[in-house]
Amino acid sequence: MKIQGRIFAWLAVFLLIVSIVYGVWSKEPVGTTALFLGFGLAIMIGFYLAYTARRVDAGAQDNKEAEVADEAGEVGFFSPYSWQPLALAVGCALIFLGIAFGWWLMYYSVPFLLLGVFGWVFEYYHGENQNQ
Repeated sequence: MKIQGRIFAWLAVFLLIVSIVYGVWSKEPVGTTALFLGFGLAIMIGFYLAYTARRVDAGAQDNKEAEVADEAGEVGFFSPYSWQPLALAVGCALIFLGIAFGWWLMYYSVPFLLLGVFGWVFEYYHGENQNQ
């Protein structure tokens, strides 16, 4: 993870330089603000990855002499299929449509949104995926 942290740190430096140069030359506030926000995002991700790299073991990507097979094995735990993101997406889509068409539509979208959020958060507490 160290190399990913360094990549994002260099990206942050690049975005900072570009945003300063762009802001001075163009005097356009929206693009300058977007570039500064991109700098902030890159520095946050780089800091998180560098901070996390100190807490976990070095991976094969951190070893310059590593082979592809060194990273073989179990990658991690991935959730099985779930219908909850669909309910969450429908709820969010209806909320955004409610902003465009009328606030009354939000009354119908909130149940979908709550169903998606609560279902996704608590999907491992019931049914076939319940932890024993």
